[in-house]
Amino acid sequence: MAEKTKPYKTKTGKVLTDADIEVMADEAERGYDVETLKARRRGRPMLGTAPAEVVPVRLDPDLKQAVEARAEAEHTTTSEIIREALRRFLDVA
Repeated sequence: MAEKTKPYKTKTGKVLTDADIEVMADEAERGYDVETLKARRRGRPMLGTAPAEVVPVRLDPDLKQAVEARAEAEHTTTSEIIREALRRFLDVA
């Protein structure tokens, strides 16, 4: 009886075919440009000129509900609504 092998998958769940694996192996054999790989930024993009910091803030239920409603109406996140409100209040770009 032939032994079934488990399919290889990417992080996103795409099943890799033998052709996909062959292409990756060929690329690896050609070698990688280390500087190009270092230049790739991983994670979230920066919001300004430096990495952002998380600042915990307590909101009363009415204010939280208002922020969430505004975010939903504008098809954005509550974080973006709060950042925009602070920029306007503090007159910061």
